[in-house]
Amino acid sequence: MDVILLEKIKHLGGLGDQVHVKAGYGRNYLIPQGKAIPATEANVAAFEARREELEQAQRDALGHAQARAEKLGSLEIVMPRKVGVEGKLFGSVNTIDIVEAVQAEGVELAKQEVRLPEGPIRLIGDYEVNIHLHADVDTKIKLQIIPE
Repeated sequence: MDVILLEKIKHLGGLGDQVHVKAGYGRNYLIPQGKAIPATEANVAAFEARREELEQAQRDALGHAQARAEKLGSLEIVMPRKVGVEGKLFGSVNTIDIVEAVQAEGVELAKQEVRLPEGPIRLIGDYEVNIHLHADVDTKIKLQIIPE
């Protein structure tokens, strides 16, 4: 299935690229999420007519993400948690807990933007949490989990 990308997608292409993807990926993810449109002649012409508008929206989104990255890069979050023997937490710290702590500091953040590749945090200590704000913007926040 050939689609026209309406935004930059990592490992696939940039705005306006015409790419070939598997039919299920295009039908079930890219098109419903508004990330792509089918590459028909009519859609190609319609895309070219609104290309400048989409490029401006992409530049605005990138600028907004960079501004948020500057705010997030300077954050140091301290989270007190109940701790058992050997520094193990009762429960864990997951993406929702991190988002709530960042929002309490007055910076907007969505659950989908927090990356915990090793899963929830289960031990006390200092961590760097990856935040993915845009296809071109990634940052890290410092997270310290201390005993309550």
